Amino acid sequence: MRKGIVAMVVLVGLTAVGCDDGVRDDLVVTGTPPATPYAGRLDLPFKESADGSPREAEASSGSAGRALECDHGIYEGTGGDGWSKGDGGSTPEEGLNAYFDIYKPEVPDHGYRVERKEKDRVLFSYDVKGRTKVAVVVAKDQPNRPGWGPETSASCDPAEFPASYTDSKGYEIWLDRDGNRVPTSVVSSSVGPEHCDWESTHFLGLGQGEKGRQYVRDPRGVLGTESLTAPYDGDVRMPADAHDTGYHFHDWELWLAADKATAYVRTSDGVEAWPATKDGVGCM
Repeated sequence: MRKGIVAMVVLVGLTAVGCDDGVRDDLVVTGTPPATPYAGRLDLPFKESADGSPREAEASSGSAGRALECDHGIYEGTGGDGWSKGDGGSTPEEGLNAYFDIYKPEVPDHGYRVERKEKDRVLFSYDVKGRTKVAVVVAKDQPNRPGWGPETSASCDPAEFPASYTDSKGYEIWLDRDGNRVPTSVVSSSVGPEHCDWESTHFLGLGQGEKGRQYVRDPRGVLGTESLTAPYDGDVRMPADAHDTGYHFHDWELWLAADKATAYVRTSDGVEAWPATKDGVGCM
């Protein structure tokens, strides 16, 4: 069943490189279609997101969300009036190109195939091992929106994209004890933002929403004690009640105690204690 849980929405800048007609050469390719092409309607109703919250991703992604074949659920979904007069193209491919120009999504920007084609809608899919991980439905001549443009779109968790893509974008994809890629909605990490001079820090996120927790490696103390629930410690003894989660990234192994107040990261040099952050820690 092509339906899953909703995870957080992440949008960052991405520029599609175009050729003379405004569509890059490798945006749409030919090849083997998905093993199980989407057979549902391409014009399913969708509800525009009121606040951009992750819980609304499925409702706002319409047919695109139903066309996904995610292992871990919908990561991002959009639909609405982002396409306006002047954005539409003369072909479905130009409509897909407009998707990248308008939404700037953090998804692969080439290698899409036509999965379904109807008179006034076309479903484009980006597939990994024969399964759809990004779906975009483009429509033709909608009210006040002439030409072809993006109507709905949806994507799976970045961990389901090829490593060549996530590595090039700086994602830190953790693995479980069996070597499987763990969705970023479960565990994620990243270097602190450069524009706030936090490059010496490292953030670790577990889960999403109200139940999610964030920890930080802050060896230089740039965040200040008011931002953390406890000081960072780069050399501690592993607590007796800590257990190995099985999640690892390079030589980092994540351990947690029962209260989950601190993330214990075992490295090749020892054990570090990453304290949880207080609410509202952020960088403008």
